[in-house]
Amino acid sequence: MSTRRIDGTRRALAYGWALPTTALGLALVAVALATGARASVVEGVVEAHGGMLDAFLRRWVPLRGGASAMTLGHVVVGRDPDALARTRAHERVHVRQVERWGPFFVPAYMIASLMVAIRGGHYYIDNRFERDAVATSARPRAPEGTSRV
Repeated sequence: MSTRRIDGTRRALAYGWALPTTALGLALVAVALATGARASVVEGVVEAHGGMLDAFLRRWVPLRGGASAMTLGHVVVGRDPDALARTRAHERVHVRQVERWGPFFVPAYMIASLMVAIRGGHYYIDNRFERDAVATSARPRAPEGTSRV
């Protein structure tokens, strides 16, 4: 079997395994598009900003001041294009985490936050998924193609 075919099969399996979480992200983007958001596909990930997403990320993400961006499977929502660009490397780490954990990512993330908080740490900063994203996204990575949807 060729390397290209193996890579394609792995990619399809990763998208399928992440699909339950991605479906949540796509539903959020559908609502956001109805409120004026914009979306594009960057490196195989749907990125959306604008519309109700700014208010959602400010008010519904349990962080002081909210979040600049958030990953749900192969979907990343951000406050604006600059937030998406600034957080792209970090959020791509979360995309890869969802590809590994599949439908268990959201519960695992929440459990990791709970366990850290029980031990006296910060539920976000000390969460192992966030720490991995910060450490990994600090390493340089070559950019891939971008297309509009």
